[in-house]
Amino acid sequence: MTEEQKTLDRGSALGARILKVDHAGEQGAVNIYRTQIFMARWTAPSLVPELREFKSHEEGHRALFAAELQRRGVRRCRSYWLCGIGGWVLGLLTGLLGRHAISATTVAVERVVLGHLKAQLHELAGKDEAAVRVISQIVEEEQLHHDQSASHVRSSHVWTRVLSPVVALSTETVIWLGML
Repeated sequence: MTEEQKTLDRGSALGARILKVDHAGEQGAVNIYRTQIFMARWTAPSLVPELREFKSHEEGHRALFAAELQRRGVRRCRSYWLCGIGGWVLGLLTGLLGRHAISATTVAVERVVLGHLKAQLHELAGKDEAAVRVISQIVEEEQLHHDQSASHVRSSHVWTRVLSPVVALSTETVIWLGML
């Protein structure tokens, strides 16, 4: 086996691990939005259409990752259900806290996710082009979620100061655990 083939094989294995974690993360995102929509009907009704749009995007992202994992014959990540439950809890709690908490949560999650997606694209370039294609398809919508939610957030608001670091650290931790 040539050195180039070894590099491609390692890249494919890394791509599969990354796709598994990204797929699990999308499950978490779908559940965040699902429960935020449920709670926002009372706490932030004006956000419900936006949250429904975001949830629809995340469902599409999850399906893209699932299809690529299936194409590769790779099982989903062990943390898939953990991400789903975590997303449900985070969505419920932030949904209860209202409009600002919902938006601050989306900004914090998407900031972390976008950083990881960009790093993944860089790491996989030239090693796993199929993974690069799949990941590239979702970056624009994730950026949209971040930017739209950021337009609702004031940096001085208590939920931004309290939730942002906690949500960002939680998101980083789940990604790290998924990559083990």
